[in-house]
Amino acid sequence: MLTGKKAIITGGVRGIGLACAEEFCRQGADVMITYHGNDEAAAAAEEKLKQYGTKVLVSKGDVADDVYVKKAVADAAKELGAVDILVNNAGITKDKLMMRMSYQDFMDVINTNLAGAFNFSKYVSRYMMKQRSGRIINLSSITATKGNAGQANYCASKAGIIGLTLSNARELGSRGITVNAIAPGFIDTDMTAELSEDLYKAAVDRIALGRAGKPEEVAKLAAFLASDDAAYITGQVIGIDGGFTA
Repeated sequence: MLTGKKAIITGGVRGIGLACAEEFCRQGADVMITYHGNDEAAAAAEEKLKQYGTKVLVSKGDVADDVYVKKAVADAAKELGAVDILVNNAGITKDKLMMRMSYQDFMDVINTNLAGAFNFSKYVSRYMMKQRSGRIINLSSITATKGNAGQANYCASKAGIIGLTLSNARELGSRGITVNAIAPGFIDTDMTAELSEDLYKAAVDRIALGRAGKPEEVAKLAAFLASDDAAYITGQVIGIDGGFTA
């Protein structure tokens, strides 16, 4: 259980991020969720999370903006009283074959997915180091090690997440802070919902369990890594893909 814990979850208004926020609140944590532009989704997420009776903060901004991130973390520490858990989930895709991908397409994804995780980890770690405890959980992807045509930017960003995780685990471990990455496979989210029926079926056919994963299943893994039960787990990349990579 996460009773009394204080968490920041980036990209927390839909998909895996919202599922994590809901699971954390269900287990008794106070949370700040961040989002970039979807005000309607943010309002709906806030209403949904408040039903659990824990404190919920909603922060709008760009995770790639260092100034915004520094303020958001300070706001969370002040309003929640501490920052015990960080889930770096915010991410975007701009899929194109590399020969057609612009430099901006590449950098937009790198900046949100990778630089955003760096920014939040940097500022959150300062609070965690003072309290000599904390959990940082980064969302990577199975594409980080397998690659995927048309996703050079996304795969590079998620591979970078693994490097960031391993380095930060070594830097922060002496202060009681664990840093781990989750590498989801094919999960039912807004991104996968945009696929054609044929492409969706082709992906599911490659999964040993014969189905897509659910955001809630990823959230339960994140909640475990955020808990006291995972105190001796750090520097790990944990796949949750239903046997896609078996």
